[in-house]
Amino acid sequence: MLQMTVRPTPFLARSMLFRFFFFFFFFFVLSVARSSGGGEAKSERTLAIIKPDGLFGNHTDAVKKIILESGFRILKEKIVQLDQESAASFYAEHSARSFFHSLVQYMTSGPVLVMVLEKDDAVSSWRTLIGPTDASKAKITHPQSIRAMCGTDAEKNCVHGSDSPQSAQREISFFFDSMPSGVQAIEHDEL
Repeated sequence: MLQMTVRPTPFLARSMLFRFFFFFFFFFVLSVARSSGGGEAKSERTLAIIKPDGLFGNHTDAVKKIILESGFRILKEKIVQLDQESAASFYAEHSARSFFHSLVQYMTSGPVLVMVLEKDDAVSSWRTLIGPTDASKAKITHPQSIRAMCGTDAEKNCVHGSDSPQSAQREISFFFDSMPSGVQAIEHDEL
């Protein structure tokens, strides 16, 4: 019986060692780049509301289709009816503004659909998708926006979007963590 012994030559050993370190270095750099973010977008959540005019105008399916086609994930959703106290609490930051009373009246005029959306840079992406606050201006300057599609003016603009990650966190908690007593869930469907 013939036995062969293979002994690595110095060249072969160095070559194998070089390959090992090369692959180790490559995977190390790749994993560090992924974990550090490397300038990539950051996944976040935002609150979206389809307001009474959006629900009454039967725009819900079209808006949700746009949301999904734009790469958002709908994590939670429910239809709720706000009372005056809860609507005033939700929009408290606008309480000193002239439109506050009519905004509260409008937001309590019918049910709203609240959703938690998730995507890289969700807050700014959603704000871009919905367009300017005044739907009549959005029809001119951002004709592809959701507000241009289904809103009519600055108040009846079909949808709401959080204006910052901090607002998004507060607004999501308002509807989904500890819903105020004046918010009545009409339908609950968590996705």
